[in-house]
Amino acid sequence: MGERTVAAAGTRRSILRAPQQDRSRATRERLLTATIEVLASDGWAAATVAAVAERAGVSRGAAQHHFPTRERLITAALEQTFEEMTLRASGIDQDFPAGPDRVRTVVEHAVAIYTGMHFKASLQVWSAAASDATLRAEILPMERKFARAAHKMTVRSLAGDHADPQIHRLVQATLDMARGLGLADTLSDDSARRAQVIETWSEVLAAALR
Repeated sequence: MGERTVAAAGTRRSILRAPQQDRSRATRERLLTATIEVLASDGWAAATVAAVAERAGVSRGAAQHHFPTRERLITAALEQTFEEMTLRASGIDQDFPAGPDRVRTVVEHAVAIYTGMHFKASLQVWSAAASDATLRAEILPMERKFARAAHKMTVRSLAGDHADPQIHRLVQATLDMARGLGLADTLSDDSARRAQVIETWSEVLAAALR
């Protein structure tokens, strides 16, 4: 009977722990999402633990339980940001139309990655890393992984697995252009001019691929 009682108590503790773990994970995700939002909308200086906790709707104590320092919070948010951007880049050839519209769709997808909230957040961290060697060392491997994924899948989307060096150079030009459009979009709504640039570059790229 004693063994059964101990086993039952252990089961009850496990059942109680599961919702607590779920709540803890949910709180952590809210904090990371809020960090990305604050970075993207308000900038590096504004992304304090207190500001992030308020945006996430949790107490500062709860935020510091998950992330005792601002550095750990920013690093975790940065990892999630690059993971999300890399996943989007890796899926660049999914559900794209065949035929003449494919090139434009690929270009639009590349530009969308660089004009989204995650890019705006990462840009704030990049700027801070310019004068912070420790932060820069953390960023560079993640940025390179993302850049490789974006380049590889854009090449595959446009020309398959057997692209010549010229295709690789055109893809790099496409991604550099997309990054530039993303930078322009951080200061003002650049959507009208961006649409014209995408249209023109898509025509140039399509002609070069032919």
